[in-house]
Amino acid sequence: MGDIGQAGWRRFLDRRVLLMGALGFSCGLPFLLVGGTFTARLATSGIDVKAIGLLTYLLLPYSLKFLWSPIVDAVDLPVLSRWLGRRRAWMATAQAATAAALAVMSLADPQSSLVVLGAAAFLVAFSAATQDIVVDAWRIEAASTERQGLMLAAYQLGYRCGLIAAGAGALVLADAYGWHRSYLVMAGLMGVGFAASLLAPRIAAVRDPARPARERFSFRAAITEPLVDLQRREGKRIVAILVLVAFYRMPDFVSGVMANPLYIRLGYSLTEIAGVSKLYGIWIGMVGAFAGGFAIARFGLYPTLVAGAIAGAASNLAFSWLALGAPELWRLAVAISIDNFCGTFAGTALMAYMSSLTGLGFAATQYALLSSLYALPGKLVGGISGFMVSAYGFPVFFALTAAIGIPVTLLCLVVGRAGARAAAEPPGAAPAPAGAIAPSRATSPARAT
Repeated sequence: MGDIGQAGWRRFLDRRVLLMGALGFSCGLPFLLVGGTFTARLATSGIDVKAIGLLTYLLLPYSLKFLWSPIVDAVDLPVLSRWLGRRRAWMATAQAATAAALAVMSLADPQSSLVVLGAAAFLVAFSAATQDIVVDAWRIEAASTERQGLMLAAYQLGYRCGLIAAGAGALVLADAYGWHRSYLVMAGLMGVGFAASLLAPRIAAVRDPARPARERFSFRAAITEPLVDLQRREGKRIVAILVLVAFYRMPDFVSGVMANPLYIRLGYSLTEIAGVSKLYGIWIGMVGAFAGGFAIARFGLYPTLVAGAIAGAASNLAFSWLALGAPELWRLAVAISIDNFCGTFAGTALMAYMSSLTGLGFAATQYALLSSLYALPGKLVGGISGFMVSAYGFPVFFALTAAIGIPVTLLCLVVGRAGARAAAEPPGAAPAPAGAIAPSRATSPARAT
């Protein structure tokens, strides 16, 4: 395992880890520019609230990106892929398209050119979602499993900085210089990610020997092959793995819906909530993300995954404790500190595990599918959280969400034990599943060159 000191810092200062911060910034920047910041722009321009509500559907590409992820996996872009490699070519193209669409948004006036503005916003969302797909694929193929935690921590730090720039930064610029210049500056900031794409190590093109070669691209095969590959490598464990991915973060997703109503019910002011939750809490969350990254590097993915399942669910008990006391600011800070640290620690562990499940040549498609799966059940169940609070009250509600972590932790133990048995099979036996927690992707030929 090595020591956490000098070896740990060498991992952190790896060029790929540092570049992930810049790529994370580039992924986080566009989201609010077609989300909260965009709705603020429309509202200040006098656009009817009904139209504003309909324009929120422009964010759908972020939820549906798995539909075109097979193309990103299987298709080379003309000319650029020869120069940069498939992954970097897609990254640079998506970033350039995002910047161009943001520039169009900076020029379009909501009052006279709402259709043009909406079309440009949709292109931003589509291009940015494509960027997310390929950045995840590059990250998975560029580093071994033990480095994925640090890569993800750097990505999350950059992503949060991108959100801050597109949120507070864009609003301040708009207030001082107008929306046109604000969005033009945001378009220019996409150059951070574009530069990172050009500086990123090129990923050698590889193919799984068990995967038959195709002479021409087939969209049907591009969709089915990643699913067949995942089932072939994981075998009977695939159902348990998918259930684990789907329910791992459910305690956090379900409880998160009721966090702000709890703060307000207790009597905290909006200023107190914003200061502790949105400013202080973000940085505590980043500490948790880096702690998760170092834990994976130091102790391995499996122990970190189990620890994250326990901590992520148990942290909801901090809200039960908060609900039973007086609305004192220090209590709010303690509860949010525990929740944000444990939540991002668990999130880093899960994303690293999902990365380890991907196969050679299928990283974009398989990770996009897994990331869509892990968010869906929590969002569906979160819709009934208000009924649960009405029936049982806040303290019991958060205790019940914490209890979800018990079966999730047991499932981690079962899946991890099966993976360890598969990895321990003697030579000549069937290959160990690539998604097993015990082995590392370090032996994968898909390394940076």
